[in-house]
Amino acid sequence: MTSADIVILGGGSGGYACALRASQLGLSVILIEADKLGGTCLHRGCIPTKALLHAAEVADSTRESASFGVQATLQGIDMPKVNSYRDGVVGRLYKGLQGLVKSRNVTYVHGWGTLTSATTVEVDGTTYTGKNIVLATGSYARTLPGLDIGGRIMTSDQALDLDYVPKKVIVLGGGVIGVEFASVWRSFGTEVHIVEGLPHLVPAEDEAISKAFERAYRKRGISFSTGVRFASATQDDQGVTVTLEDGSTHTADLLLVAVGRGPSTSNLGFDQVGVAMERGWVSVNERLHTNVPGVFAVGDITPGLQLAHRGFQHGIFVAEEIGGLDPRVIDDINIPRVTYSEPEVGSVGMTEAQAREHYGQDKIHMYEYNLGGNGKSQILGTTGFIKTVAVVDGPVVGIHMIGARIGEQIGEAQLIVNWEAYPEDLAPLVHAHPTQNEAMGEAHLALAGKPLHAHA
Repeated sequence: MTSADIVILGGGSGGYACALRASQLGLSVILIEADKLGGTCLHRGCIPTKALLHAAEVADSTRESASFGVQATLQGIDMPKVNSYRDGVVGRLYKGLQGLVKSRNVTYVHGWGTLTSATTVEVDGTTYTGKNIVLATGSYARTLPGLDIGGRIMTSDQALDLDYVPKKVIVLGGGVIGVEFASVWRSFGTEVHIVEGLPHLVPAEDEAISKAFERAYRKRGISFSTGVRFASATQDDQGVTVTLEDGSTHTADLLLVAVGRGPSTSNLGFDQVGVAMERGWVSVNERLHTNVPGVFAVGDITPGLQLAHRGFQHGIFVAEEIGGLDPRVIDDINIPRVTYSEPEVGSVGMTEAQAREHYGQDKIHMYEYNLGGNGKSQILGTTGFIKTVAVVDGPVVGIHMIGARIGEQIGEAQLIVNWEAYPEDLAPLVHAHPTQNEAMGEAHLALAGKPLHAHA
């Protein structure tokens, strides 16, 4: 098949989700991918990094087992075996996704696609025509001007392929990718120093969360420099040296460049067809239409959060938009976010600062429920808190959490914020005991003015 209702350029989270939903709606679909179905998330991002983080959790549990009365000794980290475990997880999911796409009668085309008009994409000399085109080409690991990737200087792409545990690593960037790799390496025994140009680690989070996160990392022995920018890096056979703008230097075996991801929009024909872009990002309206009629864009190539589940939801949205279902607009602020480090961070909605700026300084009520009062958190041996942000006499507009495994609570958190629930509506909900989920209930009991296992 060389013509269809929808031609999708890119088979990552946004592209394949669009393909599956569109097929479900009875639309014919051609899905084009130059690399592997599943994209960055499945092969070089979400899944492989979280597999490493689980291995890191096992290492920490073994190291700390005596405190639970379990006699065990951590002999070391076998990176080839860790990588084999990781690849097995990825491989099983990849096989399952291939089968799913095939079962939905989606025409899958492997090759580099180029947009040649508002209705056509060319792959290896063959033209594929669609009544609608969806651009879903994803993102790439960025670096800084003058900082070349190679040798001891690497991005997450190369870091995932390491077959040994480095003794010392400098991580450039204290956002999600940087702190997750720092967490893995520290659990594996590596000495880690993070450099972040903004005032805090995980700078996109509520300030209370960022400060608690920094305390936790100091306790773990992870050092960091914040509020100072990178100046230069040199490498030789012995290691890499990083110089910061304040004149300080740091040396290590490796430098991980984790300064964010850029949109993969070059050499794809977007410019030639007239698709509006700004600094490489595809400009879209709230319904993900580009300026070219019939051409949509989803996921990491659009300005905003770069999250696999955002791209996934974008893909579903566009399929339903093309199918005439008039789906509800997706607002970035209400998309759940999780950082899978130790401790984990989970958040959805406005930070306290954003809420006070939006609604007014005296119109916001917030409460922090400490996990010290939560039975399951005590069993796990974790500290942290759940912070709720609500409008006075109004709905909850933000939930921010930190603690081991706390990301598992993001499901209820995003329902609360997206449904604009009021604290008094949430307080009567029953939360099973003993679970960390109880902490969510306790936080909203307190926010509603009737704390039980917490002080008012």
